[in-house]
Amino acid sequence: MKVKTGLGQDSHRFEAQKTDKQLVLGGVVFENEIALLGNSDADVVLHAIANGISGITGVNILGKISDDLCLNQGVTDSSVYVQEALKYLNGWEICHVSCSLECKKPKITPKIPEMKQSIAQLLGLTIDDIGITATTGEGLTDFGRGEGIQVFCIVTAVK
Repeated sequence: MKVKTGLGQDSHRFEAQKTDKQLVLGGVVFENEIALLGNSDADVVLHAIANGISGITGVNILGKISDDLCLNQGVTDSSVYVQEALKYLNGWEICHVSCSLECKKPKITPKIPEMKQSIAQLLGLTIDDIGITATTGEGLTDFGRGEGIQVFCIVTAVK
């Protein structure tokens, strides 16, 4: 058996004020929160996962491919970017995903079960195959001070 690990990272700042756009993290809507700034739904968790998968496949999804999907085809649902990344696995099978969020807001812990379920369903895994943690980082960065959200993700695949 062979194992590959991909490291994904992404970050987005919050919109300047509340709009009709919703805050979406891991495919889950966080009600009554200011959304993240981005052309898509700016789901920073799914973007980090897509980048982690890209680390395994060597095919960068965020950038030219996601820009084409979003700007030219009107796709704003970040789950589509993850689905696109999955197309390039070429026999590799994702077996575990671990995401670590750094943010002051919103409170992540209450939504972790729902986020794990959403990500597991998207990737064809069980909730036990998904790990999600969150920290404020003691307010040492812009993310910990509440200006946005940063996510690091490790994706493990076997063949």
